[in-house]
Amino acid sequence: MNAAVAAGAGAATTATTGGSGDARVASLLAALVAVFIATRLLGALARRAGQPAVLGELVAGVLLGGSVLHVLDPADPVIYALAQIGVVILLFETGVHTDLKKLLAVGWIATIVAVAGVVVPLALGFAAMRRFGFDSAPALVCGAALCATSVGISARVLVELGWLDTLEGRVVLGAAVIDDIIGLIILSIVAALVAGQSIDARRIASSAGSAVIFVVLAVGVGSLVAPRILSSARLARSRGALGLVGLSFAFFLAWVAQRSGSAMIVGAFAAGLVFEDVPARREMESATETLGVFFVPIFFASVAARLELHALVEPRALAVGGALIAAGIVGKVVAGYAPFWFGGRKLLVGLAMIPRGEVGLIFAQLGIVSGAIDAGLFGAIMLMVVVTTFVTPLALGVAAGPVPPRETAPGPQAGGVGNLR
Repeated sequence: MNAAVAAGAGAATTATTGGSGDARVASLLAALVAVFIATRLLGALARRAGQPAVLGELVAGVLLGGSVLHVLDPADPVIYALAQIGVVILLFETGVHTDLKKLLAVGWIATIVAVAGVVVPLALGFAAMRRFGFDSAPALVCGAALCATSVGISARVLVELGWLDTLEGRVVLGAAVIDDIIGLIILSIVAALVAGQSIDARRIASSAGSAVIFVVLAVGVGSLVAPRILSSARLARSRGALGLVGLSFAFFLAWVAQRSGSAMIVGAFAAGLVFEDVPARREMESATETLGVFFVPIFFASVAARLELHALVEPRALAVGGALIAAGIVGKVVAGYAPFWFGGRKLLVGLAMIPRGEVGLIFAQLGIVSGAIDAGLFGAIMLMVVVTTFVTPLALGVAAGPVPPRETAPGPQAGGVGNLR
């Protein structure tokens, strides 16, 4: 009798667990259907209005998020994982489309734009928060959240406008990758400071060195290993094998980057650079684009879904958020003009550097979990992230204009950079 009761209880537990699991899957499927339909429709409307499709995808995210329809929860672990995969795919595709030699040709300009794009917003944000009466720790968290450009959003907009494979596009791409690396170094420093640890020059140098070494080793070693990997894949004589191998390599480097203390997006971009000049590039692009249609809209929608409109009704929160937005926009536009000898369109470079994304939210999360900032400041940082993300496609859509002729031979200025077209 007891055995029968136990068996019945076990069956009931299994059924309940299974039912709960099915309900979660059904809820996830409903969210994905809503994301795909809304991003596709609003993306098409944005294009008809002469703007990049990503602007419509962001609007879709706000509508589906907790502020309006409560359909998409960006904090859901599955949604978050799918969004992060979307970023990895997007950055791998960007790397595959990027000529490493041309990227290195604008290395100094990109480095100067990146450094200025970190220092100026950080200083402006810190000073603004101090003027509002905040202590040094929360002011530093807010300033640090302004540092890193969301390379995924910038790259997507530049691709849609046709500007990625231009002098300005390569400067933006190089600068965004570099300031992501600098942002991660600042993240480790801020994390130590809010935890009460001391920071010295040796620790800063160690963080910077490890990040740079990872990128160099990833591209260098990957370039040696990639041909052998592709040769092995060809032996399989299986449809889609080369594309699958390329994506697997991107996921592997993204994992290695994260484990080594860098960012997954840096590893994915490095993987794309490795496969930029290989015979199987077209097949890899096809596989990447197929997966990107599924994953990438989830990333953009989930970023925008984090905006909580009801948390912004407080006048002080709006004022703080407005100050961070102004510091974030002005700081990046000024950075575009930092290499004064640069012969390209400096305003376009500065505007493309404006969006903050996942890195800014990481800083906000670090601050609120550690107690360095309160819910009001967290909302202000989120407002800054979302508004700068929205502003970039709109501003670039207006400022970009027709795509310039493709660059030809290097000119005499700045080591062949100043007069490339």
